[in-house]
Amino acid sequence: MSHPGEVIQVPVKSVSTDLALTDFWSAVDRVVEFCRQNAGEIDFEGAFPEQEFLMIGESGLLAAPVETAHGGMGFGVEPGRGPDLLRLLKRIGYGNLTVGRLYEGHTNALQLIQTYGTAEQRERFSRDAVEHRRVFGVWNTEMTDGVKISPLGDGRYRLDGAKTFASGAGSIDRPLVTGAFPDGGWQMFIVPVERVSTEVDQSWWKPLGMRSSATFKIDFTGVELTDDELIGQPGDYHRPPWFTGGAARFAAVQLGGAEALFDETRWFLQKMKRTEDPFQRQRMGLAQIAVESGDLWLNRTGEIFDLALSASSEAEFELITTYAGMFRTAVEQIALDMIRWSQQSVGAPGLARPQPFERLIRDLTMYLRQPAPDATLVSVGAYTLDRKTPAHQLWKLPDEA
Repeated sequence: MSHPGEVIQVPVKSVSTDLALTDFWSAVDRVVEFCRQNAGEIDFEGAFPEQEFLMIGESGLLAAPVETAHGGMGFGVEPGRGPDLLRLLKRIGYGNLTVGRLYEGHTNALQLIQTYGTAEQRERFSRDAVEHRRVFGVWNTEMTDGVKISPLGDGRYRLDGAKTFASGAGSIDRPLVTGAFPDGGWQMFIVPVERVSTEVDQSWWKPLGMRSSATFKIDFTGVELTDDELIGQPGDYHRPPWFTGGAARFAAVQLGGAEALFDETRWFLQKMKRTEDPFQRQRMGLAQIAVESGDLWLNRTGEIFDLALSASSEAEFELITTYAGMFRTAVEQIALDMIRWSQQSVGAPGLARPQPFERLIRDLTMYLRQPAPDATLVSVGAYTLDRKTPAHQLWKLPDEA
């Protein structure tokens, strides 16, 4: 068993189509166990899971969401690999929610690059992930001092302004950032952090949980880019179905956190010899049903996630984004119920450090607060009320009989 602070040495593997999935998932299990064991050691503001991402890179996980043609495994970017991506995100979230949050940003950025980037950009940034083990992320949130892009001519641009909730600020190698052109067009671009100077405000991050995600405010004023760093066209970032449908990714990570809380609660009760109590059995029975239902949601959402790779009609976009919204809403309820059941089961003794419950509950509570949960549920209701299709046909994919 690994120990806090110990770096597990994992043989570097060549990630290609001939890499057996069993070998890959075994490597994932080793990464997840280290993340779980080390989570308490990095639970402080300003921390970043450096050892975890070193191991993630050595194990080939940074390459998983890259096209197979460029040395990856195609998770989330090739047909049939949607369930694999969500399963991977859940597993990493199980190990440590902050690592899961950061890794989800890595997969999000690579998905956007491979969807909207040029052939040269797709090849170059895939090589960054596969060969150079560079970590990507997505920084979109901002306040009134948000990022503005000023054309300088000759394919050059200057940035002014800052982003907030920039997870991994100061440690992410290839952040995909968004900013506004003078005409309001919302543009994606990659910032090569080793070639520019930015200002990171660490005092901005005083959270309830997710302390070690290094989620700071970062000012890009004065940074200059070229056409080669711009990804896609203005407006692509919000183009359906990825912007809203992408909620499936963070929901998968959250589900992993809920499952971790479930397991820790069971193990605590076993250690304390409280498994014969009928009330504990009742709570854990409900928790087991909830966790299993989450897996069923995840698998079906992964199948629908695949549809996004070829979707072209408004009806397909709406199906994908609405189902992702249902998955997100279901996972939130599962997680909130799991927090309550866990607190009731372990009592005050379990909620004191060094037990993991205090951290797990804080992290999960914080991570669940994603934007617009009420609007998401309203959109699900609108989808169902706008259709007369029988319930058993509402969510059929085009190729399903």
